[in-house]
Amino acid sequence: MPDVVITTFALGLCAGLIRSDLRVPKGATDLISILLLFAIGLKGGMALAATPVQWTTLLPQMLAVVALGFVIPLLLAPVLRHLVKLSGVDAASVAAHYGSVSVGTFAVALAFVDNLNLDYEAQLTLFVVLLEMPAIAVGILLARKAQGKASGDWGKLAHEVLASKGMLLLGSGVLIGALYGEQGLAPIAPLFLDLFKGWLALFLLEMGLCAAGALPDLKREHWRLALFAVVVPPLLALLSLPLALTMGLSLGGTVLLMTLVASCSYIAAPAAIRMAVPEANLGLAIAASLAVTFPFNTLVGIPLYHQLALWAQS
Repeated sequence: MPDVVITTFALGLCAGLIRSDLRVPKGATDLISILLLFAIGLKGGMALAATPVQWTTLLPQMLAVVALGFVIPLLLAPVLRHLVKLSGVDAASVAAHYGSVSVGTFAVALAFVDNLNLDYEAQLTLFVVLLEMPAIAVGILLARKAQGKASGDWGKLAHEVLASKGMLLLGSGVLIGALYGEQGLAPIAPLFLDLFKGWLALFLLEMGLCAAGALPDLKREHWRLALFAVVVPPLLALLSLPLALTMGLSLGGTVLLMTLVASCSYIAAPAAIRMAVPEANLGLAIAASLAVTFPFNTLVGIPLYHQLALWAQS
C-alpha cells in the first residue's frame, strides 16, 4: 500500500479530473503552506542541534550543491530550446524552474524516508535553500541574454527571492530549530511536528486539484514539454547520485538529495521569473511542473530514487 499522503494526492487529482466541486479554501491553503515550510525548517534545525556541525565537511558540501544549482539550468536550457522547441525566453524560464526545487516534493520525500525509518543528514534542509537561488539567477540571466538585454537590478531580484515566504520560513525554521533543539521546541511540537503528516495530506489534496487544473495548458503542440517533464527528473536524480555518494550521505540523505534535484519549483521560481522576465510564458513552466513532474515524482519518482540509491550503496 502507498503512503496515505500519496493516496490523498491521488484523491485530489481524480477529483480535479472529474470536475468535482471539491476545493481547499484559499486561506486554508496559505496556512497549510506556512505550517509545512516552517515545520521542514524546524526539523532540519533540530537535527543540526542534535548533531555537532563539522564545517570542514559541511562547507564543501554546500559549495557542491550551489554549483549544481548553477549547472542544471545551463544544461537544460539548450535542450528546451532545440529539442523541446521553446523560444529562448521560455526555455530559460522552464530551465530556471527545473533547476530550482519543490518544497512540496521535499516534504513528500521526508514523509517517505520517515515511513521507512531511514536516517538522513540535518543539512538536507539547508540544501533546499542553496539549490533555489542559483538556478533562478541563471535562468533570468539566460532569458535576458535571449532578449539581448542587460542584467538589470540584481539587488531587487535578490531581495525578492530571499524575502519570499518560502526562503524566510525555511531559513528561520532552521535557525530556530538549531537554537532551541528538541526540548525548547516541545511547546509548539504538537502543531508543527506531530501533525506534519496531516498538514502534508491536506497540502497534497490541494496539489492534486492544481495538477488536474494545469493539464489543459499542456496542449497537443506541447507534447515535447510533457515528455521532458517525465524524462528529465530521473536523469537529474541520476546526475546527483555520484555527488551524494561522494559526500558520504546516508541512504535517506541520498534519497532526499536525489528528490530535490529531480524536483521542479512552482512557488519561488514563478514569483521571481514573473518579476524579472514578464515576457516568459509562465503557464508552460507551471503546467509542466504541477501537472506532470510533481505527480510523477510523488507517485513514481521517489520510490524509484530510493531503489537507485539502494543499488548504488549496496
